[in-house]
Amino acid sequence: MLRIVLTIVLLVAGFTIIVDGCKSPKEEGTPVKSKSVADDFGKIDALPLEYKSPKDNPSTPEKIELGRLLFYDPILSGGKDVACATCHHPEFGYAESLELSIGVNGKGLGERRAFNRHNNIPFTKRNAQSLLNVAFNGIDNDGNYIPEEAPMFWDLRAKGLEEQATFPVKTLEEMRGHSFKEDSIANEVAKRVDKIPEYKQLFKKNFPECETVTIAYITKALAAFERSLVANNSRFDKYMRGEKNALSARELDGMKEFIKAGCARCHSGPMLSDFKLHVLGVQENEKNLLPDSGYNNTHAFRTPTLRNLRVTRPYMHSGKIQTLDNVMLFYEDLRGKPPPNKSVTWDNLDSLAKMVKVEFKNIDAIVEFMNTLNDDNYDRKIPDKVPSGLPVGGMIK
Repeated sequence: MLRIVLTIVLLVAGFTIIVDGCKSPKEEGTPVKSKSVADDFGKIDALPLEYKSPKDNPSTPEKIELGRLLFYDPILSGGKDVACATCHHPEFGYAESLELSIGVNGKGLGERRAFNRHNNIPFTKRNAQSLLNVAFNGIDNDGNYIPEEAPMFWDLRAKGLEEQATFPVKTLEEMRGHSFKEDSIANEVAKRVDKIPEYKQLFKKNFPECETVTIAYITKALAAFERSLVANNSRFDKYMRGEKNALSARELDGMKEFIKAGCARCHSGPMLSDFKLHVLGVQENEKNLLPDSGYNNTHAFRTPTLRNLRVTRPYMHSGKIQTLDNVMLFYEDLRGKPPPNKSVTWDNLDSLAKMVKVEFKNIDAIVEFMNTLNDDNYDRKIPDKVPSGLPVGGMIK
């Protein structure tokens, strides 16, 4: 099958723009501050048809199904009321429709979810990111990535899905609650799972060396399931693989304007993310008890993927932008207005963000292009029951 790498030559205002790979002047984990190459507009491409797994956690259908059960089982939360699926539900593209999620001590799903009457738990700190295509986190412009080193979270505080899966279990507002300390909840969860005969049998089948269930085995199973959640055959992917009729002329115009505006400098590669940290000055969420200063108090956050945006709103780390049109208006305003975040000045903004030039007249076309990145054909299977006997997905009904 013909594979078309998007290296487009655009004739704009009498000069040539070459679309090529975005080279960051800083190492991963450091906000980009220095000047980038003026004619380096970024490269975007199709996702691979298959994903890779870590060498010490190869994927199998049986392991994926074990991970699915754990993903929907609130046995992993301190109060046995929250599951991973509570805030990463297939109805919302394995993301969340709230600005900031309600984990512990909540009831309901999506926008119907609210804290219980007597509550002393805060909202989660940041908007829940989608797990779709998280298997490809860290993929570069040439399609290379290392699953064990995949960047996770808005602030890159974890590498790989196996490490990432431990954080929600230990976090007060997400799954832990007040009943257990951060350094004891993981062992408590593992003991609970180990006492359930069905889980014990499934872990022994998938991990023959497993005599006692530990948090490490639990996170390996969870990671195998989350890694299987791929949506890698959007119309954009089909076009990039050679199906020339997959995109309309209007959508191709939107792709051109997306690149011309400088969006692909950061939203690059097959995931349309460089997985690096950038300071944008996005509005704070007033539900946070304290301002969110991002990575190392720099107000920098990781570039999110642009895939499956139709089902994963709201947007940005604070969840404060509800529509794609308003996301584009945010970038248009960056050129002439102070950043919405009062703690960030123009001088603090990322150098690549300052170079973005979104024109109002092109916003509709760019949004039409971004909608070609949606792939609705992803795994939505929810188990009828979980081995603990607790409500599937936590208290979501």
